[in-house]
Amino acid sequence: MDTEALKKSLLKKFQEVTADRLQKIQLGVIDLEKETADQAADDVARELHTMKGEARMLGLAAIGQLAHAAEDVLRAEREGKTATETATDVMLRACDVLSDLLEDLDAAHTGTSATEEMVKALSDVSGHPVPALGPVRKPAASAAQPPAPPKPAAPVAPPPAAAPPVQATSRTPEPVAMPQPAPAAAKEEDAPSAAKSSSIADRSIRVNVEVLDSLGLLAGDLLVESARGRLRSSETAQLFERFSRLGDRFLRISEDVDVPDVIRKELERAEADLHMLRDDAFRFVRRNGDGINTLHGNLAQLADHVAEARLVPLSTVFDAFPRAVRDIAKTQNKEVDLVIENADIGVDRSMLADVRDALVHLLRNAVDHGLESPDFRMQMGKPALGRIRIRVRVDGDMLHIEVEDDGRGMDTERLKQVAINKRLLSPVQAAALSEREAIELIFRPGFSTREQVSELSGRGVGMDVVKRKVETLGGSVGVQSRQGRGTTITLRLPQSLALMKVLLVRLGDDVYGMPAADVVAVMRVKPDDRMEVFGTLAVRHRGKPTALVALGPLLGLNGGNRFDKPPAVVVRHGDDYAALVVDGFVDEREVAVKPCGGEFLKGAPFIAGTAALEDGRIAVLLHVPDIMTEVRRMARPVTQAPATRRLRVLLVDDSPIARATEGALVKALGHSVEEAQDGEEAYAKVQTNTYDLILTDVQMPKLDGFSLTRRLKGTPAVARIPVIILSSLASPEDKRRGLDAGADAYLVKGELGVESLAQSIDRLT
Repeated sequence: MDTEALKKSLLKKFQEVTADRLQKIQLGVIDLEKETADQAADDVARELHTMKGEARMLGLAAIGQLAHAAEDVLRAEREGKTATETATDVMLRACDVLSDLLEDLDAAHTGTSATEEMVKALSDVSGHPVPALGPVRKPAASAAQPPAPPKPAAPVAPPPAAAPPVQATSRTPEPVAMPQPAPAAAKEEDAPSAAKSSSIADRSIRVNVEVLDSLGLLAGDLLVESARGRLRSSETAQLFERFSRLGDRFLRISEDVDVPDVIRKELERAEADLHMLRDDAFRFVRRNGDGINTLHGNLAQLADHVAEARLVPLSTVFDAFPRAVRDIAKTQNKEVDLVIENADIGVDRSMLADVRDALVHLLRNAVDHGLESPDFRMQMGKPALGRIRIRVRVDGDMLHIEVEDDGRGMDTERLKQVAINKRLLSPVQAAALSEREAIELIFRPGFSTREQVSELSGRGVGMDVVKRKVETLGGSVGVQSRQGRGTTITLRLPQSLALMKVLLVRLGDDVYGMPAADVVAVMRVKPDDRMEVFGTLAVRHRGKPTALVALGPLLGLNGGNRFDKPPAVVVRHGDDYAALVVDGFVDEREVAVKPCGGEFLKGAPFIAGTAALEDGRIAVLLHVPDIMTEVRRMARPVTQAPATRRLRVLLVDDSPIARATEGALVKALGHSVEEAQDGEEAYAKVQTNTYDLILTDVQMPKLDGFSLTRRLKGTPAVARIPVIILSSLASPEDKRRGLDAGADAYLVKGELGVESLAQSIDRLT
């Protein structure tokens, strides 16, 4: 390699390594204010010394000068000649200038007015003058070198150079990782650490994120193809078994038939060939099956390794938080200690930006809304230093991130009043909210308890963004708060999005998948286990009532399960549970998740993606957060004033679960319900009973909903009874057929809720 190419390679490596080193220095500088100050000072001194040596070796004089001046400040702080807070502030500002120099290597060689001012500030604090570099290059904007954009207050460091075996990064992959240059004046005690870092770097490479994405999709497709191979292997074995049975029949027939000796000898040779063919076929089936199973196991292992390679340590994001929290706290004259646990746990690279954005919102709210001022905390008997703790743990395939503060907690009555003032709720609706529902008002768009807009808060944008980002990733957000004691917000996220373990269920002839992490149990719903809770259909699960909903009608599909003991899947989202009735279970397996293709599914509610199955079918993957939101909306008690008149309603549907679900909605509105299993039974009941309203499904045996409506409207004695068609058929043609049949309203089951049903009933009655 020529000298110029080597220099460029070393400079690029220096930029990457020094960016990580600056992040460590910032964390150590912040720790100078804590009890671990001695260890932090040693770490910062070592990092500064190494940076200075590397910079001087590469001719980056300005970086070396700043590092030297920062060392003097650190030494003055350790000797008690400089206040810790003053040293911390000036060294953090020096880190910002150093970070800017990494983006402009020309300035790193010759310096700028900004570096000159920073060196002077460091010298003033330490009391040690630093020799000037000579002529200073003034920064000038030009077409060739545009001015660098202003540095954000809380920078996020790039992925560390010493990463897991394969690390995702947005940089272009390098053909060879150059060894890190040793500093000219490195201390002897740094040698073991440097050797260890070099050893890790030798076993690590940087891989483009797009390459890992492609590998993940390819691994998933290969898994599906190998599963198809296993299916074909099983089908081949069945074919050979049929062939063997046919051969046995042929041999039995030949033994019973009297034939000449010449033909008998031919039959004996054919019998011998048949036995040999059967043995060869058996050995082929066994070898082929073993090979397919081995291949499938290897591909599954490959998929696991690819998913692991996509994981990036959360410290990649978390390392920037102590500095950001400190800066925010200083603007509000608050004292905050940020504690982070298990930051080395990995998360899928594609989720990193969304996780970072969500946590930035949570930390900002914890400092601004959660923690009190030092004086107020001391009046309340709390330490002046507020504490925010981030805890990370892995539970199966799910990642739990808790953000806890020991601040004021949430005042539910104040939250309700704010919602009323902002006209998000009426006073009657607010009064009906439970404590948990009142706390969840913080997730409403436009909700903010700040009366004045500031740089941090008051714009009504924050927790709704967090909830939307997390649920988009297939996760959930939980909140626990005790007034005067603090608040804990828990993010529950899948650790990886490339491959997902799902439970496959059947609705009609179609297959749907639910993330296994959201599935609590599967069950058979017995009639005795069903109950009503505040007008909502429920089932007893583990001793507690759980909302019971037919998944088919909820998704806008036809009907619901027809069995007396239908299968159901109990799912969980946050603190909410629901039992979703399905037509049957298929299997549990790991699938490669792909975005919805085409216009049919794109943007459809409740749909998260698709996955190919080995039999050629496409499984539609359901988005449990959306489903649970709809279940909660259906199950929410009506907060409006009760109806002036109690109606007698006839509900017609051939699905008992659909009747129970829809009947619960009608009862929640304060009306009485009678049921009919099909159109013939409904028409017979109308002849002998009086009803104020009829709700009917369309697709039913004996007499469908369209025919029932026409017959009712053609019978003068009952023609005035309003008829509402409830159907999963949502096309304009189907709606027109219903209205042409005489229906007074047409509601789609997948869009059915308390509010829409109440509006239609009020309009018609």
